[in-house]
Amino acid sequence: METAIVAGGCFWCTEAVFRDVIGVTEVESGYIGGTVADPTYKEVCSGATGHAEAIRLTYDPHAISYAQILDVFMGTHDPTQLNRQGNDVGTQYRSAIFPLDDDQRAEAEAAITRAAETSAEPIVTTIEGPATWYPAEDYHQEYWEGEGQRNPYCLAVIPPKLMKLRKSFQNAVKAEKA
Repeated sequence: METAIVAGGCFWCTEAVFRDVIGVTEVESGYIGGTVADPTYKEVCSGATGHAEAIRLTYDPHAISYAQILDVFMGTHDPTQLNRQGNDVGTQYRSAIFPLDDDQRAEAEAAITRAAETSAEPIVTTIEGPATWYPAEDYHQEYWEGEGQRNPYCLAVIPPKLMKLRKSFQNAVKAEKA
């Protein structure tokens, strides 16, 4: 098993997408890239800590490659929006990849290049790190599967992302639950 860390706006939304990706066995919401140890959600949301809302994925590299993970990431959020995703504004919602080694850094550079080839707007996704990972509070984990399905924000933002995943990455999507 291998690990990937990406930030693409609200971690509830990004987590929901990657829970449906073949080969991804675990998704954890958290914070990375800031200056405060053990930040809280409230602190991160203020924008004062420098952290991004992010997800840490555990995945099987025999089922999906890191490059494919990054392509799904780039294709299911807007990597052209600086420090925002939709109505979520601030550096905590930035588009960023946090490689864990030199190979991941090279793959991140390649993923940004691939995305730029098909984008009409400049890609603003950054490559950051190394940085310390802080898991988000328990109530943020698996949010879409629980509270998120009753949250108007999530109901407006997550289903279009899931539709984009199913349309653009059909071969990477887990079978629908019966």
